[in-house]
Amino acid sequence: MLDKVLIANRGEIALRILRACKELGIKTVAVHSKIDRELLHVRLADESICIGPNPSKDSYLNIPALISAAELTDTSAIHPGYGFLAENADFAEQVERSGFAFIGPKAETIRLMGDKVSAIKAMREANVPTVPGSNGPVPSDPEACMRIAREIGYPVIVKAAAGGGGRGMRVVHNEGSLLKSISITQSEAGSYFGDSTVYMEKFLTNPRHVEVQVLADGQGNAVHLYDRDCSLQRRHQKVLEEAPAPQLDPESRAQCLKSCVDACIKIGYRGAGTFEFLYEDGRFYFIEMNTRVQVEHPVTEMVTGIDIVKEQLRIASGLPLSITQADVKLNGHAVEARINAEDPKTFMPSPGKVNYFHAPGGMGVRVDSHLYSGYTVPPTYDSMIAKIICFANTREEALKRLEVALDETFVDGIKTNIDLQKDLVTDSSFIAGGVNIHYLEKKLGL
Repeated sequence: MLDKVLIANRGEIALRILRACKELGIKTVAVHSKIDRELLHVRLADESICIGPNPSKDSYLNIPALISAAELTDTSAIHPGYGFLAENADFAEQVERSGFAFIGPKAETIRLMGDKVSAIKAMREANVPTVPGSNGPVPSDPEACMRIAREIGYPVIVKAAAGGGGRGMRVVHNEGSLLKSISITQSEAGSYFGDSTVYMEKFLTNPRHVEVQVLADGQGNAVHLYDRDCSLQRRHQKVLEEAPAPQLDPESRAQCLKSCVDACIKIGYRGAGTFEFLYEDGRFYFIEMNTRVQVEHPVTEMVTGIDIVKEQLRIASGLPLSITQADVKLNGHAVEARINAEDPKTFMPSPGKVNYFHAPGGMGVRVDSHLYSGYTVPPTYDSMIAKIICFANTREEALKRLEVALDETFVDGIKTNIDLQKDLVTDSSFIAGGVNIHYLEKKLGL
């Protein structure tokens, strides 16, 4: 087992990693920017070290500073969490070249799955269901582009190969606007991601966002931990998630789960990962793979009883998976509400001092948060301050439990989106199950 882990992140995920390390008897090193010295995990870690000024580029994205911190503290491994450098292949490569274990996939795997074109190609070869598309970068020949779009069928969506976070994509409804849309998306892709490569796919009009959680040890063993539904989104950002995904076609689901496990073995995947799909009319369509632990991993942990972060740590230690597929059993239902420090109407960030924070409790209630009374939420980073996860025997009970938990949650001093979450868990269409990815934005009038 690893003896010391540097946590290259902040906030609730850093605290989550620290707790898993402590349970396994692993010492922890917390890195932080100047403004983050009062973070809860910094106070609780065995050691802490400041890695730079407040801007992310000078601290949490500063690879030399992170490597130096690991060297100074005699760390054996680095856990990137999610966001920041978690899916940066260069970072993973430099970590391992410097003699530390990277708690995640190999650099070449991150590169493979980080490029949407190569990822789709790899998934197609592994028999993972994919969206009909250009099967590679769009050609430079305008006639060829139009022919491909006709074969796919309008509407189509043009996407940046290196894209993410909702950027670098454009929906095209007719042939007249295709070439201009490709040109604009290529320009945006080059500006945002430093890579102007784009590809084309069929645009699904009313899909759900369903994802499959996997664990693999890079030694030929892999398992799925079933699925999650993350369809409640605003501007491609998830707001509320649940596991398992309701109302899926059983046969398609079983085939999809198996294909994800097979794909992990085929590409030699190592660590925790998530296959993301669009789901429409009983069919799954692969869109991308996240090569890291995700924000919404707690709902999967609650319905399977498997600690995903502990498994990450074991795998990084060189140990095989501690579970087989036969050990993975679904039990009950879990729902997660992301609590953000933001205005519930304008969605503008609301940093500032938290005068008082009261977390909910009771049977089946889990709160992942770095918040405490007196803590000041900085304006510098992501606005998420907590995740409230509720588990029960049935979906209906889990939603009701989350409604009660949200009523108990109190944050004084800053604005939050708690009222929005209360509205969502009592929304009749959401309670019925199976809303699509456009539902929330339509509800909000966006």
